[in-house]
Amino acid sequence: MGQRGGTPYPSPRERAERGRAARKRAPRSGHAGFAPARGRFDPVEVVEEQSATRVPELVPLRYARMTESPFRFYRGAAAVMAADLATTPDSGIAAQLCGDAHLLNFRLLGSPERRLVFDINDFDETLPGPWEWDVKRLATSLVIAGRENGYPAKARARIVRAAVRSYRERMRAYAGMGNLAVWYDRADMEQLQVLADQRLGARGRGRLSRAMAKARTRDSLAAYGKLTHVLDGERRFAPDPPLLVPVEDLLRGKRRDAFVRELHELVGRYARTLSTERRQLLRQYRVVDIARKVVGVGSVGTRCWVLLLLGKDDGDPLILQAKEAGRSVLAPYTGESRYDNQGQRVVTGQRMMQAVGDVFLGWDRVRGLDGRQRDFYVRQLHDWKGIAVPQEMVPDGMRLFGEFCGETLARAHARSGDRIAIAAYLGGGESFDRALAEFAESYADQNERDHRALVEAVRAGRVAAGPS
Repeated sequence: MGQRGGTPYPSPRERAERGRAARKRAPRSGHAGFAPARGRFDPVEVVEEQSATRVPELVPLRYARMTESPFRFYRGAAAVMAADLATTPDSGIAAQLCGDAHLLNFRLLGSPERRLVFDINDFDETLPGPWEWDVKRLATSLVIAGRENGYPAKARARIVRAAVRSYRERMRAYAGMGNLAVWYDRADMEQLQVLADQRLGARGRGRLSRAMAKARTRDSLAAYGKLTHVLDGERRFAPDPPLLVPVEDLLRGKRRDAFVRELHELVGRYARTLSTERRQLLRQYRVVDIARKVVGVGSVGTRCWVLLLLGKDDGDPLILQAKEAGRSVLAPYTGESRYDNQGQRVVTGQRMMQAVGDVFLGWDRVRGLDGRQRDFYVRQLHDWKGIAVPQEMVPDGMRLFGEFCGETLARAHARSGDRIAIAAYLGGGESFDRALAEFAESYADQNERDHRALVEAVRAGRVAAGPS
């Protein structure tokens, strides 16, 4: 037992003993399988409860996207799985959770140094909680994607076991590293490409190279060319309803003017959450237009605004996204956030889990169109983002991608949780790997049942789905 600032803290040995002791609370084999709780909730009700706080005219679009496939349902049903995960065993060891760690939430991102890295992208649900929940959500997403691709059960099991093994082995490596070494670690794509060149065939290597090249083109300039046009000699967002609707098409007169002033003031207030040098950079831009944008699947219906800013001239754009931050779906089971502002909760969790972050990431509180105050977090709309396409993956490609995700998630958890205790709990064997392969298959079955329930609710007229 050592001392930190006069306060005792456990030694590495004591932390490892805590992890091994947690196996009595939750044996690693006990994570296998999933059986719904007796009298389990109605999943459609959970989805409807979330929709009640969203933009009403966009809710049918959300349902349309979620009914398209079990995987699309899964992406929009983090609240459903959170309620189920709360009934499953956990070690009692906490870490900062992503809260929605499905495979499409792991992407290529641009670092401030303009290097391409692989990391977690969205943190809308982030909160401290049982680290196992993120791993289970990732594992299940791999099974669901594998099923949609027609992979046999054995191939899916190999993919999940490889991803979980990657998490486990990386966590064990972090347990032996110093705090700064863990904090500075990141997955540069050049390093991952070397591994991919060893493991993938020519087609897989070509897809990765194209994905990396495409990611580097997804920046403010690309978004500027795609989302804007010149109207009466001025650059403005180009209407594409309901996906992109300029503010002047939503409001008129004094209401529009008041809301535009509110969003202009947001930029000034939110800038206070940035570091001094980034605040100075932001001051060199001016807001010229605002629009409402639909994003994602699970986020459809949340209030999301894009702000077009210009710098020295029309060829120097910056597009910021101000996205509503509501209560995390984990909060009913892990406890409420320590932060009064939900945008601050998202930003703090993101900064804690990501190896590198958006230089314009911050938060604010804004009065909305209905007069209610809501929390938002702000970031660049595009900053060298590249997303995986599971439908194009062969089993070996998805297995390698799952390994990347597992390592990345381990690093994110190691930055905030007790990496030594987690590593000791996991151990050097494959017990946890095998258990999660079983869990993922069982929960994928449950996800398919829940997806069918939503499809039936749409057919019965219980909920309305619009064009996606």
